[in-house]
Amino acid sequence: MTSTFGHNFGGLTIDQIEVGMQAFYSHTVTDADVKAYAGLSGDNNPVHMSDEYAEKSRFKARIAHGLYSAGFFSALFGTRLPGPGCVYLSQNLRFKKPVYLGDTVVAEICVTSINVAKKIVSFNTSCSVKGKVVIEGEAEIYIPRPSPQQAKI
Repeated sequence: MTSTFGHNFGGLTIDQIEVGMQAFYSHTVTDADVKAYAGLSGDNNPVHMSDEYAEKSRFKARIAHGLYSAGFFSALFGTRLPGPGCVYLSQNLRFKKPVYLGDTVVAEICVTSINVAKKIVSFNTSCSVKGKVVIEGEAEIYIPRPSPQQAKI
């Protein structure tokens, strides 16, 4: 089953999640985003902050921090699928291409497996720009809410 979720502020129980469920988030990266992320993370690498430096780099222009775009996965997990109350257990990432200021990043998560006994859901995660994958990986999320059957016990 493939579903697309909008905002789901109630969160899903483990029994409501199915393999193939997906959620998406998109955001256009701005200069203000990159500067704010640099301020929060402490990563002031000139490839992110300096036009002059970045123009001489292999990227030829400033790029966004890789973890900034990867942070969109957290937004999806915490607000859409499965939603509030879930806890990130793990995430691996492979950075395939740079994200430039002005790029619109589309983050996508897709359920790949569910371990009901451990309340763990596994996901494929990816970010793309103009249809090209810039980040890919996998994540595991813990669902602390009881299933409806467990709530009756």
